[in-house]
Amino acid sequence: MEDQLAFAGGRAGTGAATWGQSAIWDVVSRLGDDAARYNVGGGLPLDPPLPLAGLADLVRALLLRHDSLRTTLRRDAALEQVVHAGGAIPLHVRAGEPDGVTATAYAFYHDLQALPFDAERELPVRAGVVTVDGRAAYLILSLSHTAADGWGLRNLLADAAALAAGRAPDAGERTQPLEEAAFQTSEKGRRRDAAARRSWLDKLTRGPASQFPARAGRPAAAAFPNAVLNSPALALALDRVAAGLAVNPGAVLLAAAAAASARLGGAPDAVFQVVVNNRFLPGMAGAVNTIAQEGLLLLPGPAEDFAALVRRTFGAALSAQRHAYYDKLALDRDIAGLQAAGDHSCFVNDTRGLMPILGFGKPADEPLAAARERTTLTWPVEHAPRRNTTFALDAQDAPGSLELAMTADAAVLPRPDMASFLYGIEDLVVTQALALGEISAAHR
Repeated sequence: MEDQLAFAGGRAGTGAATWGQSAIWDVVSRLGDDAARYNVGGGLPLDPPLPLAGLADLVRALLLRHDSLRTTLRRDAALEQVVHAGGAIPLHVRAGEPDGVTATAYAFYHDLQALPFDAERELPVRAGVVTVDGRAAYLILSLSHTAADGWGLRNLLADAAALAAGRAPDAGERTQPLEEAAFQTSEKGRRRDAAARRSWLDKLTRGPASQFPARAGRPAAAAFPNAVLNSPALALALDRVAAGLAVNPGAVLLAAAAAASARLGGAPDAVFQVVVNNRFLPGMAGAVNTIAQEGLLLLPGPAEDFAALVRRTFGAALSAQRHAYYDKLALDRDIAGLQAAGDHSCFVNDTRGLMPILGFGKPADEPLAAARERTTLTWPVEHAPRRNTTFALDAQDAPGSLELAMTADAAVLPRPDMASFLYGIEDLVVTQALALGEISAAHR
């Protein structure tokens, strides 16, 4: 069942689109119905359940608190954002059973995520609610990527959880998209943009022309396969290696991807576009908007001891993050003007913890050998060719596990190579975790 949830009383305004809005618009406006795969969404259980009127008030409070949820985009001389004072969003209602709320919410979440948004004509959020005996037991929010990234979604769900518990959301400063756009057009914003783009261009001129030189120049495949490695062992090992080497798990994953890529392609250097949390300016940490962008990770000569590679990757990732706030469309023009830009067609996106829906638990602690026996590799779908993409790797939460989802150009990385790449990442991290365990045991 679908209703319309009306709201009024917000501020209105019009201004230039932010760098994040423009970058997402540039992608999704070309994809048609396939744009739905760029949606972000999550949810939370409501315990105790709320009356539907209370749930509606909660969603209205979120809409009025965060301008991005009331913002459409329009193309005039340049892309603009339009913040609406009032309007309505779809409220989808699905009945569930007391012992099946989570399963119903999970299916409902995927149904909502599959619906594309029209960024010009509709507000960028849909709400879904699972009811039990007429009361709201689970809230789901599905957003256009023009409204929020994964970190923004996490902030939105934190606000929703506070309101559901009868608390006021965090009152800390939060930048709204109109204010962010004003910063970006200021002198300080232009200097930050220029420095970030210089860093990108410097790395691209130093990186390899191709990370898979033996297969360079092949026409893109007609379809890009999607492979999903589900690995409880990798989830366990990733945290153990990060703790043992005093780095974050993301650096371990990037190092393993670089080493696995070098094994397949033979290029000594790895260059990845890495989606990073670039909310380092005042007011951005708690904002609900789309800020995250790709940082460019350049990792020269990854053929070395894996522990050393992880530590070096940690430093390189910090550099990539520092220069990940920029005007992407201007950067694209810069790159097009280079006589010889290095290969930047490989993408890594670590979304673990950013798109919660069911609060997936971590895997149970167990010997890595036993956990590894439960690793699976599946091939759920094929995608249309993706422009300027050799592969895109996503790390994502799964129930009691971690999933690596990879989409690749089969002309460069056929299915056997995709499988080798994913299993190679698992093997590198698990082997390092086992080695650290042995070292720890030897020093007891």
